[in-house]
Amino acid sequence: MKKNIKLLTLIALGLAACEPEFDKEVSDSGFYSAGDADFSTYVAVGNSLTAGYADNALYVQGQRNSYPNMMAEQFAHVGGGTFTQPLVDDNFGGLLLNGTQIADTRMILEFDADGNPSPVNLDETPTTEITNTLEGPFNNMGVPGAKIFHLAAEGYGNVAGVGSTANPYFVRFASSAGTSVIADAAAQNPTFFTLWIGNNDILAFATSGGVGEDQAGNINPATYGSNDITDPNVFASVYNSLLTALTANGAKGAVANIPDVTSIPYFTTVPYAPIPMDQATADQVNQGYAEYNQALSLFVFLGAIDQEEAQRRTINFQASANNPAVIEDEDLTPLQNPLTGEDIPNLRQTTAEDLIVLTASSFIGTTVGGDPTKVNGVSVPLGDQWVLTPEEQELVANAQTQFNAAIKGLADQYGLAFVDARAMLTQVAETGIPYDGGMLTSTYATGKAFSLDGVHPTAKGYAMIANAFIEAINQTYNSTIPIVNPGTYPDVFVK
Repeated sequence: MKKNIKLLTLIALGLAACEPEFDKEVSDSGFYSAGDADFSTYVAVGNSLTAGYADNALYVQGQRNSYPNMMAEQFAHVGGGTFTQPLVDDNFGGLLLNGTQIADTRMILEFDADGNPSPVNLDETPTTEITNTLEGPFNNMGVPGAKIFHLAAEGYGNVAGVGSTANPYFVRFASSAGTSVIADAAAQNPTFFTLWIGNNDILAFATSGGVGEDQAGNINPATYGSNDITDPNVFASVYNSLLTALTANGAKGAVANIPDVTSIPYFTTVPYAPIPMDQATADQVNQGYAEYNQALSLFVFLGAIDQEEAQRRTINFQASANNPAVIEDEDLTPLQNPLTGEDIPNLRQTTAEDLIVLTASSFIGTTVGGDPTKVNGVSVPLGDQWVLTPEEQELVANAQTQFNAAIKGLADQYGLAFVDARAMLTQVAETGIPYDGGMLTSTYATGKAFSLDGVHPTAKGYAMIANAFIEAINQTYNSTIPIVNPGTYPDVFVK
């Protein structure tokens, strides 16, 4: 049996090499117009997507290729002013707190001696010390990791709260220890703003494989866990307060809704049946599950479960390159041994409706403590954090629907430009979006739209997002701002 599921079995590589140069050729000559908007002071508010986070880190080139920075360069053709960003100190990524590393370096694609590719973290030491605070103000107010209620939280930039109530990325550029993101953004008196927030309010739950709680009905975010889904009423109320602050001086702006998190490569790269096995190994593994399978018939007889659930729970491996993995599923009916009272494991194999997370690709098939009889995903079931089940996907989808309804309703109420990021990224996943020189798809590593963390866009992907904002702004405010060419930006970096 293979001990590791190589990414080579998941992707077909056709990669461009490292960090190409680019420039944008746009001619003014009095052709472009700001229309009904004023872009002289542009402030972008949001999370990691706004900050330019990519490859699981914040690094200088990623920040310079953030979609707000691209937009600001285009706004310059219609009277836009200077756009400043709280740049980190290197292209390695990662953060230090008093000299101790607290965030990983960025990912790049590395090939081993046999030509097998895998994403790895740069073997470098970060140089960005978060206690070395920057002097603002900064037009890019994107804070990686922020949920919607974090933007209004005072003290979110207090270094004393890192690890609990504060965010290390905001610590670097908060105007004071007691301020909030939205206070610092509004203090700049923007004439135009963008707001893209809410992804993390469901994404953290999803990427953790559903290890968290749906907080619908709980309007106190202070009681939420880091992976919990935000209550829709909290979401709508805070979103309205953010727009109230940003439009207080008459600023116009653009907002975007939340994409389907389950359509991104983080959830679509690892197949539901990733385990190769020969007949002899299959027979051996099946023997190990024989007692469990037989017990299911007893529980059907006792009426504890029906035949359909028994079939769903039956473990069966075959001589195949594509066996489903064994997982623990908390949504199965709890069972107990009628003689001993001991709990029966809630086990089943994955189906096409399950989404195995990207990070499981290097975990499934490995052994526990070097014991060849203890294989993750085979004889050792995958824990909750490795798989987003249909029931968990439904929780995410329900929250997203309500969040997006609030965003669209408030965009209309405030007369703002609206970007349907959900539809755009669905198109990327289903058919791809063409650009001059290629196609942006959600295929891991080769699709060019997503970076190696499987969640955040590449620079090409951020260019696509910048264009979506620009097109919505032009339509809403009668402006003629030029779009950017995604083909002039890099995508995946190879070591």
